[in-house]
Amino acid sequence: MSMLPYLRAAVRPALRRSTSAQPGYDTTRDPSASSAVVDCGVYRDGRRAPGPGCLTPREAIRRVREDGGFAWIGLHEPTEAEFAGIAAIFGLHPLAVEDAVHAHQRPKLERYDDTLFTVFKTIHYVDHAQLTSTSEVVETGEVMCFTGPDFVITVRHGGQGSLKGLRHRLQDDPELLARGPSAVLHSIADHVVDGYIAVAAAVQDDIDEVESEVFAAPAKGATRGGDAGRIYQLKREVLEFKRAVAPLLRPMELLSERPMRLVDPDIQKYFRDVADHLARVHEQVVGFDELLNSILQANLAQATVAQNEDMRKITSWAAIIAVPTMICGVYGMNFAYMPELQWKYGYPMVMVTIVGTCLTIHRALRRHGWL
Repeated sequence: MSMLPYLRAAVRPALRRSTSAQPGYDTTRDPSASSAVVDCGVYRDGRRAPGPGCLTPREAIRRVREDGGFAWIGLHEPTEAEFAGIAAIFGLHPLAVEDAVHAHQRPKLERYDDTLFTVFKTIHYVDHAQLTSTSEVVETGEVMCFTGPDFVITVRHGGQGSLKGLRHRLQDDPELLARGPSAVLHSIADHVVDGYIAVAAAVQDDIDEVESEVFAAPAKGATRGGDAGRIYQLKREVLEFKRAVAPLLRPMELLSERPMRLVDPDIQKYFRDVADHLARVHEQVVGFDELLNSILQANLAQATVAQNEDMRKITSWAAIIAVPTMICGVYGMNFAYMPELQWKYGYPMVMVTIVGTCLTIHRALRRHGWL
């Protein structure tokens, strides 16, 4: 029987469930703090070793090397100077360190000697009362993860994507946490992909709303179709979403299929589940992009149809007005000898002719759908 029967229950909680704060550490950096380290603890046999709430990285690795276990260090937007000491203690590769400090990296998986360097793009849905042409729909952040034989270093960029709740849940499942750094890496990957699933559902609602407005019957006096600016803005946000999801497919495939010394075989099996969920989200996002293309084209086509209808109405009224204009223009010429000028019934006849001709044209245009 697998030793991880409750893995999914431990690392896939309700997407919107809040986790009560626990004393000793947090994962959001205090702006007034002098260090980027928001938590540093030693885990042995699946439990956090007793001691101060937040150790120094040097003290944490010393305890690990003496008594076993692994260290988990969490940082939030460290500077080069702040991260240089940690990189020296754990022997991190300079290229990976540079990526972790400067952020704005593409999701990827790289191996440097005995360390795996993984980059995840986190996605947060931005609530809005009404979607506009300037609405921000998704907000991105980054989580970088250095995974070694006896340590995990997480570097977070952005104001969202906190790992506090994840750390609490893992601490509540010693059996899973006892699997070491690879269990933490899997949990982070699963946490990030769960966020993608929640955002995809919210974006789907926005797309459904825009689609309904585009194809709904217009109110009296309103133009057909939706606001093209709103559709284009939503398409840009979906593209940002796609840039976070698509590059992560290959790293998850490698973690789930290729044997790695730093990844526990029992944990690797569960990376397949994460990869499957990621693939489904990627299909959704690609579908969103294609659907928005169709909605935008339909909106532009409806705008063109509305313009054509307006031009037909303008042309129809111009044709009706041309009749009295022509007749009045003829009788407005200053010739001395013109028919019916001295006739008693000339004026009534001209007016009847004008009205009758205009009504006949109006009726014909209405019958053909131009008015």
